[in-house]
Amino acid sequence: MVYDLAIKNGLVYIKGDFVKADVYVKEGKIAAITRNDLEAREVYDAKGNFVLPGFIDPHVHFKLRVANWTSVDDFYHGSVSAAFGGITTIIDFIDPASSVKEIEEFFKNRLEDAKDSVIDYAFHSTIANPKDPAEEVAKVSKALGMASIKLFTTYSNTDRRTYDRYIDDLLTLSRNMGFVVVVHAENDEIIKKYEGTKILPKDHSKSRPTIAELSEVVKLAQMSVYRDGQLYIVHVSSGITAKEVFRRFSDALFENIILESCPHYFWLDETFFERQDGKLFLMTPPLRSLYERDLLRENFDAIYTIGTDHCSFTKELKNSGEYTTEIPQGIGGVEFSFVLMYTLFGEEVIDRFTENVARVYGLYPKKGVVEVGSDADIVIFDPRAEWTIKDHHSVSDYNVYEGIKVKGKILSTISKGKFLVKDGEFLGEKGWGRYLERKEIYW
Repeated sequence: MVYDLAIKNGLVYIKGDFVKADVYVKEGKIAAITRNDLEAREVYDAKGNFVLPGFIDPHVHFKLRVANWTSVDDFYHGSVSAAFGGITTIIDFIDPASSVKEIEEFFKNRLEDAKDSVIDYAFHSTIANPKDPAEEVAKVSKALGMASIKLFTTYSNTDRRTYDRYIDDLLTLSRNMGFVVVVHAENDEIIKKYEGTKILPKDHSKSRPTIAELSEVVKLAQMSVYRDGQLYIVHVSSGITAKEVFRRFSDALFENIILESCPHYFWLDETFFERQDGKLFLMTPPLRSLYERDLLRENFDAIYTIGTDHCSFTKELKNSGEYTTEIPQGIGGVEFSFVLMYTLFGEEVIDRFTENVARVYGLYPKKGVVEVGSDADIVIFDPRAEWTIKDHHSVSDYNVYEGIKVKGKILSTISKGKFLVKDGEFLGEKGWGRYLERKEIYW
């Protein structure tokens, strides 16, 4: 047999260890992992660098439409930026739907949005205070390949909040029907205290305080344990939350409860909102105190996956208003997420970008591992390189991580056996990405 591609002389990441071996690709799949010298049409010399599974970002917002704004990275430009960050699969969201009919409609719209993606993609179904029964919502979402249902416990002012009774129904159904309940968790009643007030960027953290996240996450965790549910909390922002969930629910973590966090909560803190350019850093949930940031680092073991919540805008859009309600919320992050986290935690982060995500979201073993039979999604990573973040490939004209010194560099990114990035040069093509159906998920 003649293989399509051989990746030679690398350290291959397999089941938590690094193995000296060569990886051979045939028809987009990993066909052999061996030390034997086999024939291939193309040979890539990894030069002793890490050969990792392609990264999966479970939380991005490409071409997000919210209020009067649309995030500036569409699926083409966002996926190009992601490819430079070693990401070969993303999970985005359909627009928040209040009925089964809207879920079907918004899913079709999102497929059209994503057709130019250079990397593979899946979607979370997203609901907004739905009127149809939970079982119907779950059936339709799963039939469309979206076995994860995102909801909000806040934003009642725009009728996006889903209430406890309905959440309880979803959690009760989730394990038997095989889907994940994905939650943006903030206590709406606490946040509503500040509704209607003019909040400056420097006060953003005060208007959405840590207790709003903490109280809601603890309540949801209790519900999930009681119902034996499959609960996934997105963008945990504070080490206080992570520590408390680990203390109270350590037996249920990674079984009934999964916590995701984002690189910006490990690197930035609420003092950035006080800067002259503080508007550029606005996102929800907000950045927290330096103490909470450091506590999040200390409680990294409670975090099972890393997503970016990538939702980028231009400086002009971020500076378009004076108060937080007049400014689009969100920052970019896909291009630098892995190197930022690797700089802090080294090899501990790998599974949180790969196999953990694949298992949680029904993509394993097709994605998330370097194994025979899996998709040939591969990252060549130099763990020794030290450099300073500067240039990027987002449509956004700024980067919140510019100037940070990091360790480790992504050299090449391969999707289904094709180089998207090869030694720093982009070789991908529009439409190479494919929609990934996820019909059932069981933890």
